[in-house]
Amino acid sequence: MKVSVVIPNYNGAKFLENCIKSLKSQSYKDFETIIVDNNSKDSSVSFIHDNYKDIKLIALQDNFGFSRAVNEGIKASCAEYVILLNNDTEVDVDFVKNLLQSIENDTKTFSVASKMIQLKNPTLLDSAGDLYTIIGWGVNRGAGRSSKLYNKKQSVFSACAGAAIYRKSVFDEIGLFDESHFAYLEDLDICYRALRYGYKNKYEPTAICKHYGSGSSGSKYNEFKIRLSSRNSIYLNYKNMTLIQKIINFIPLLLGYFVKYLFFAKKGFGKIYINGLKEGFRTRRNCSKPKYKISHIPHYIKIEFMLILDTFAYVFDWILRHIH
Repeated sequence: MKVSVVIPNYNGAKFLENCIKSLKSQSYKDFETIIVDNNSKDSSVSFIHDNYKDIKLIALQDNFGFSRAVNEGIKASCAEYVILLNNDTEVDVDFVKNLLQSIENDTKTFSVASKMIQLKNPTLLDSAGDLYTIIGWGVNRGAGRSSKLYNKKQSVFSACAGAAIYRKSVFDEIGLFDESHFAYLEDLDICYRALRYGYKNKYEPTAICKHYGSGSSGSKYNEFKIRLSSRNSIYLNYKNMTLIQKIINFIPLLLGYFVKYLFFAKKGFGKIYINGLKEGFRTRRNCSKPKYKISHIPHYIKIEFMLILDTFAYVFDWILRHIH
């Protein structure tokens, strides 16, 4: 068995049936499904027990967050590759097959992002891989643009962990998802780490997934999500940027944080965003930083250029999205 599909779940009973049904319809059949439940208060666990005896269920005793849940699933997997899949998704019939073929083509590929389409409006994209900019913003590439676009295979900064495949052996080298994140930006963090070690992250447009969005958190903007995202943005840069990068990028990062604050202040979440940043600075040393290696200097330089290019790509993407 080459593939394990790991689904983290928290109070997602209303989504699980359609998600599992789409997996049961896959053209590629040789994979196992592992659901890791974060102590759901709804009928998730009983629903899985009663209807899917073939699915491996790991029931955690508390809500430990996305990172801990997927780590438990990865550790339980005996496969060569692991697909992480949100519970509020429905995947195309060739989803598993196309992700597997894409990652098998290159041993230096750590992750492959799928083409995520909005479930509530399939004419629009949710994500075509993730960008990471020099101003410290993680961006869902193509979000809100036509789902007919982004049909080219290419490298991306990061795969969205809501629907992506990972080479399991690389986790032994770079570590698992950082559980101090709990949720949000943990996928950017682990892909950043992989880039530091010279691995690649790719986008596969033929692996199509429909995504409801915020199925567990409940909404696009809420206090919980904003606080964790702002906190984790500090973790992300503290851990992964070298000292030279932090010096070079200091002014752009400061600008990025300031603009984000203005954005959330306008929506009534300014104080929440600032509190998240403060928490990030206060607790940043709890994170495990990747070791600096002289042999990785070419990778650090490449990453810096990627940050710059992703910033221009984001601006270009934003302009096109608001023109049409």
